[in-house]
Amino acid sequence: MTDDMGQSGQTAVDHLVELLDLTQVTPLVFMGKSPTVGPPRLYGGQVAAQALAAAGRTVDPDRFVHSLHGYFVRAGDPTEPIEYSVEKIRDGGSFSVRRSVALQRGKPIFFMSASFHRLEHGLDHQAPGPMDEVPPPEEVPTLMERLVPYPERLAIYQVFPRPLDVRYVGEPGWVPAGERQADPQQRVWLRIDGTLPDDPLLHACALTYASDLTLLDSVLSVHGEVFGPGGMIGASLDHALWFHRPFRADEWLLYDCWSPSAAGARGLATGRLLTRDGKHVATAVQEGLLRKVGG
Repeated sequence: MTDDMGQSGQTAVDHLVELLDLTQVTPLVFMGKSPTVGPPRLYGGQVAAQALAAAGRTVDPDRFVHSLHGYFVRAGDPTEPIEYSVEKIRDGGSFSVRRSVALQRGKPIFFMSASFHRLEHGLDHQAPGPMDEVPPPEEVPTLMERLVPYPERLAIYQVFPRPLDVRYVGEPGWVPAGERQADPQQRVWLRIDGTLPDDPLLHACALTYASDLTLLDSVLSVHGEVFGPGGMIGASLDHALWFHRPFRADEWLLYDCWSPSAAGARGLATGRLLTRDGKHVATAVQEGLLRKVGG
């Protein structure tokens, strides 16, 4: 494990678990906080993960989340607490549906619909995965190793808590403009960089947190574009996740991403998450706003 230890002796993973452990105010209202050190705008994966945590706290634990659909409507302020208001849409014989809204200063910054399903048995298949084409995570450079040639970026990443171990199989989207070759695929190994408790809802929230980190970059990869100076700026507009099979977010998952379309300053990205042995455990789809820097 490569996770950092803070002054309190807690790791970044400990802080992530705390981040997802919301304070319950009423049966349907929860309060969330943000890391004390981080980017100037709330990370979308954090808000989506906390919204799912709030919704999941109101559902019978024998029902596991199988899908969520969310929209980012305002930029969030990491210095302000976040209120999560949950609406019970339905509790049926097999499914429970919830609506979870994240608010700051009384205005929504994100809202989500999430559906939970009790375990049933039925048909089972999946499309072939790319595991034979991808080196194992141990043979892929760590994020810190990739950042060594870019000391200005390394300094920034060293300040922020890093609960995720992220390893790009190809070129990441934060390299300088002109240093990235076009590639229709973006593949990233990722995992929570520590051991999580065995709560399935926590693992689903952790995967939701991770799923927003690199997905939109697959749109840029098609064009050899990058984020930052000389490249693009972007923001997530909406995010959807489907959970297919049991998994652990603290074990290696391959995030196999591609972009089927980009037009009108918006790009669509989709990705599947697979275990090391090729089991397809989740699918993500996101549309994002992408504009040229200075455009």
